[in-house]
Amino acid sequence: MRAAGRWREVLAPVLLGVVALLAWQATVIGLELRPFVVPSPTAIGEQLVDHAAVIAAASWSTARNAFWGLVIGVAVALLAAAVSAAVRVVDEMTAPLVAAAAVVPIVALAPVLYTMFGANAQTARVVVAAIVSFVPVYVNTLRGLRTVTPVHRDLMRVYAATRRQATRVVTLPGALPFFFSGLRVAASVAVISALVAEYFGGPVDGLGKAITSAVSSSNYPLAWAYVVGAVVIGLVFFCATLALERGVLHRGNLRQRP
Repeated sequence: MRAAGRWREVLAPVLLGVVALLAWQATVIGLELRPFVVPSPTAIGEQLVDHAAVIAAASWSTARNAFWGLVIGVAVALLAAAVSAAVRVVDEMTAPLVAAAAVVPIVALAPVLYTMFGANAQTARVVVAAIVSFVPVYVNTLRGLRTVTPVHRDLMRVYAATRRQATRVVTLPGALPFFFSGLRVAASVAVISALVAEYFGGPVDGLGKAITSAVSSSNYPLAWAYVVGAVVIGLVFFCATLALERGVLHRGNLRQRP
């Protein structure tokens, strides 16, 4: 039964994707849409095959920047959330900064960072991805650290547990689902922010620059092929974080069983 359920989980989105691609192809052919409006899936597929190496290289560059930005953003968010949860004053002091980081536009931030770190370095793109991924992880983790049910808190007091023991047994396990919720969001926005930052300067080895170059030369199927590369990166990041979440939470559940 479990195997059948897993197969359904896999086949259902695959079949839906196939149907969507067939409908897309039929619409382009039936309405005789021009490539600058929307190219057909077959035209995009041809560009994917013909420029596979170039698309892979550009995707790797964007993925690398997004990954390091995500790692830095998550690390800083976890540290900041731990301090804010322990010291209320720190939370009140940093709240305006977190709010500002949540609404700062990438289109305004990226050019400033390129000026600071240099147009030939990838640093600005990593910093943009780190700032964008910091917010969801920080907000969700801080909420998780403060979400302790009264019955669990009272139980720890009855057993005369120390603060460290209560944190290890109750607070951290309860905060894990909140952390992973923020991590899933951060993984997606890290890829988006790293790609968008590439439009405004820096080296010409990422998907953002490649899409701009393809559009400027009116090669719209190739531009969409680069977009497919970005979609693949986003899916890899999302699936990796989802697998990590299931592995950690499943292991925690096994340890809690008698």
